Amino acid sequence: MPITSSSITAFRLRNQWIDATQRGTAADVVDHLVAVQAQDYANSKWSLGLRLRRAVEADVQQAYDKGEILRTHLLRPTWHFVTPKDIRWLLMLTAPRVQALNAGSYRKAGLDAGTFRRAHTVLEKSLHGGQYLSREQLRERFEGAGIATSHEFRLSHVMMHAELEGLVCSGPRRGKQLTFALLEERVPPVKKLSREAALKELTRRYFISRAPATVHDFAKWSGLTLADCRAGVESLSALLHKEIIDGTEYWLPASSAPRRAEAHAAHLISVFDEYISSYKHHLANATAEAARRLVNFGNAVTLAILFEGRVIGMWKRTFTKDAVVITLKPFAPLTAAQHKAVHAAAERYAAFNGVKARIA
Repeated sequence: MPITSSSITAFRLRNQWIDATQRGTAADVVDHLVAVQAQDYANSKWSLGLRLRRAVEADVQQAYDKGEILRTHLLRPTWHFVTPKDIRWLLMLTAPRVQALNAGSYRKAGLDAGTFRRAHTVLEKSLHGGQYLSREQLRERFEGAGIATSHEFRLSHVMMHAELEGLVCSGPRRGKQLTFALLEERVPPVKKLSREAALKELTRRYFISRAPATVHDFAKWSGLTLADCRAGVESLSALLHKEIIDGTEYWLPASSAPRRAEAHAAHLISVFDEYISSYKHHLANATAEAARRLVNFGNAVTLAILFEGRVIGMWKRTFTKDAVVITLKPFAPLTAAQHKAVHAAAERYAAFNGVKARIA
């Protein structure tokens, strides 16, 4: 049976583990999705909890502190959660292109190869022996070594460069402070992959976890060239098959069968959730109004309401001592079914954070 445009969301919800929440761990979710966008640390933890049954924020935080999931820059110039077994080959495959894209920003910040070498030496000495230091602690070390960090984004660029080079990654949280660690001390050694094998593995896991998707979706998400992405798809001719839906070429595992979305299900997500950030175009996952806003999501939408897999509005949250006040901003008045489903989604979000929900 051919796939229709209306069933794309059902496939994506299931493949992304949103409408079929798992009994596993935060690391299982990250392993399935390969990489999970994580510059918004609090909401990225919820992105994992959303896909797990009865998970709470402390579960995800514990996995992070134990190093079962790591946070670093790869794929694109932003943070992602990854697992220890994947971090090295993902960096090998995607970091060179990110470094090239960042070159202009590095020059603008006055950072050259010599400065980076000095910064790396500071990091190696400061973090050696399992020392976990925060960003501000490392700023002091850099300044003490004569590496200025006052220029806008200079410290951020120094740390991003070190992450992309595989020198540092996340350490455990200390109080409210996130820390950095030496990657070689934090991550056990694993078998290396060739670039060809890494590309094939990334392609396989992207389409298993996010199909139906286009090659352009994969290129946007992975940060790789279209040529690389097409080569990755071609290398999986035995696994993937093509579907033409409304004139667009989508790829998905050959074993996929048509599914229907869970009726009247709602979810509260961040626009940095993989359900949004995995795709270049949003019409399959959003109303026309929402898709227009998501083109410039950083300015227009921060937190999105999903109903049956489609973005129908925005939401905000404010934490009090024992509750989270959730303000709903739908693009159109909610129906009775939507109202009930969104309230259930708000209760689930509150439970993850260990508080009660209050709906505004």
